[in-house]
Amino acid sequence: MDKKRKFSSPLVDGPEQAASRSMLRAAGFEDDDFNRPQIGVASTWSMVTPCNMHINDLAGLVCDSIDANNLKSVLFNTITISDGISMGTLGMRYSLVSREVIADSIETVVGCQSFDGVVAIGGCDKNMPGCLIGLGRLNRPSIFVYGGSIRPGANHSDLVTVMEGIGSYTSNKISEDELIAIEKTALPGPGSCGGMYTANTMASAIEALGMSLPGSSSQDAVSEEKKIDCKNIGAAINNLLDKDIKPSDIMTREAFENSIRVIIALGGSTNAVLHLLAMAHTVGVTLKIEDFEEIGKTSPVLADLRPSGHYLMSELNEIGGVQPLMKMLMEEGLLNTGCLTVTGKTLEENLEDVKAYPKNQKIISPVSSPLKKDSHLKILKGNLAEEGAVAKITGKEGTSFTGKARVFNSEEETLEAIYNSKINAGDVIVVRYEGPVGGPGMREMLKPTSAIMGKDMGDKVAFITDGRFSGGSHGFVVGHITPEAAKGGLIGLLEDGDEITIDAIKGRIDANLSDEEIEKRKKSWINPKPYTKRGVLSKYAKVVSSASLGAITD
Repeated sequence: MDKKRKFSSPLVDGPEQAASRSMLRAAGFEDDDFNRPQIGVASTWSMVTPCNMHINDLAGLVCDSIDANNLKSVLFNTITISDGISMGTLGMRYSLVSREVIADSIETVVGCQSFDGVVAIGGCDKNMPGCLIGLGRLNRPSIFVYGGSIRPGANHSDLVTVMEGIGSYTSNKISEDELIAIEKTALPGPGSCGGMYTANTMASAIEALGMSLPGSSSQDAVSEEKKIDCKNIGAAINNLLDKDIKPSDIMTREAFENSIRVIIALGGSTNAVLHLLAMAHTVGVTLKIEDFEEIGKTSPVLADLRPSGHYLMSELNEIGGVQPLMKMLMEEGLLNTGCLTVTGKTLEENLEDVKAYPKNQKIISPVSSPLKKDSHLKILKGNLAEEGAVAKITGKEGTSFTGKARVFNSEEETLEAIYNSKINAGDVIVVRYEGPVGGPGMREMLKPTSAIMGKDMGDKVAFITDGRFSGGSHGFVVGHITPEAAKGGLIGLLEDGDEITIDAIKGRIDANLSDEEIEKRKKSWINPKPYTKRGVLSKYAKVVSSASLGAITD
């Protein structure tokens, strides 16, 4: 049997498979196609979001490239949802759930159709980890293609500009007409959100992991570069088939360490912790939440990118993208250079001819003078997070905070209080019952954090939740608190006025309550948000693990 056709051969070879071939002929197969390795192309195209509206155009280029390399492409679709559109609504409960649906659907189609290799193309936040989890489960020659970043809007704006504009409007700093003007010009066309938010964080993480072609993570969605990236896929997947290089050969413990260091250098999203844990689990790599803290001790923040910084991904791409950053880290001994990648070469070989950033650029600081000498992603533990919590602490908002709890049982209650100026300096905003089980679905808190920034309170309050934060969130924020409220965690027992201390230096988050008081509250606790009884949210709540394990479902 042809080693490149080890999955498709039993499906199409021999007289007994005539019926299978007959159906494939109806789907466009010709005689020669049955002798070619079949490559499934998973497209996350959808008109529900600008992140993915162009992806079938890219998928067409990918398929043409595959076919030109004496392979047979077979295009199929999986879903996407829009985090940005559903943000602040109950629809956002489906966001993290979609990661699992994407992974499950790619595994299901490829497994059933017996493709010899897979190319997955993703745009919005959950597409990327969803695709990688699916590819990891299947473990056959595979490549991920990023749909690309959106270009900057008018006046250097993006989606978070609009979100923070809502906070400015509710504070009477801008008029409704001014807010609408921002809304109409912030997003000029296709592509994922433009800062170092979750989509660009995960694209960069996957490039550093070795699962996408070099340079692909920073390219604009609408660009010749992105088209060329897609046209190079056919030769790359053919090479992987020749050498039988699989995701498990690439997604090693050392490669995950590289990925973590790169997203720290870029100032990436807290969601990367959740997703990388899940991706590692899929390929049997032991990666724990504590590893992010340990690796972070020697990983500097170098990028002045939004949300905490100034620049957008398009601007980083103009000076060379992520590759020169990786070469800087490699030269400082901060990357594992021998890791295999989808080029069939090692990381060191891929970076050999990469040129340094221009001398006058202001986006990436040298390792010798970082924006922050260690990670902005802090893993906190304490009586409020016995299993761990993830904080985004850039240093701009300080490294510790003690204040009085303002407790809310949903994001909606929180937004109402912020918009109506019911939050005061010194408050610790507590949003609970928004975890993987309690949501269900672990909603992101971009609207409330953006409203806080829009009211110029980012350095005056802290915000903690058992839910998540968007990559666009900034300020003194702590998410992924585990155990979550719905599972009996202490965050579910807090009351207004309780004193909370967050110390990023010591890595602690504690409610200043006596053990006796905590036990007393545990005995009287009743979950105020019973689980959803039917549908995908119900199934998700029943099987999903703790956020500290990556909210995995298998």
